[in-house]
Amino acid sequence: MVWRDGAFLHWPVDPDRLRPHVPDRFDLETFEDRAWLSIVPFVLARAGVRDTPSAMRVTRPELNLRTYVRYRDVSGLYFFSIDIDGPWLAFLARRGLDVPCFDARQHVDGIDGQVAFSSERDDASGAPARFDAEYRPIAPPTRAQPDSLTHWLAERRRVLVPRGDRTLVAEIAHEPWSLAPAEVTIRENDLFDAADVPTPAGDPLAHYCERLEIAGSIPRFL
Repeated sequence: MVWRDGAFLHWPVDPDRLRPHVPDRFDLETFEDRAWLSIVPFVLARAGVRDTPSAMRVTRPELNLRTYVRYRDVSGLYFFSIDIDGPWLAFLARRGLDVPCFDARQHVDGIDGQVAFSSERDDASGAPARFDAEYRPIAPPTRAQPDSLTHWLAERRRVLVPRGDRTLVAEIAHEPWSLAPAEVTIRENDLFDAADVPTPAGDPLAHYCERLEIAGSIPRFL
């Protein structure tokens, strides 16, 4: 499947303020003593089970709010919310994986790297949430240096999901991200309030990625 027309929007937060909102089993990871909240809007194209025909694959916008955690010796992503344009996809994700996934009305326009992304949650199982932003690259893309903040934020290959008293992990395989510094205008953003997490101050650290081939594993228990 293909991840495309996406942005990474990152805000630093006080780890003491964010810690109560993360399950106790997870250690909240920090970079230079700061925790991070990230909003990631993108389009997931040709998504489906490996080796299935094109007719059985779907292309949908997606929007997630996440932070960065560790479980035992495994670092990964923890999602506060995932919004996707498709009620049955959201239902299957909630029931099958226990992830906070919600149906939303979403629209994406992209011309020459200028992307307009809007999302309005339309799901009784979650708090109302809207997100409306435009973003574009302002410099050529590069791969992040291994010891950099950008690398620490972007190069995460595991998703961690609490399920009862056990923890699921899903692996994500892809080449390193090729990220361009981005300019972003956020017109509306209720995601922090909807997830009941601290609302960060200031502008985000923003990057843009045009396209990346990715593959996901079947989740397993750690």
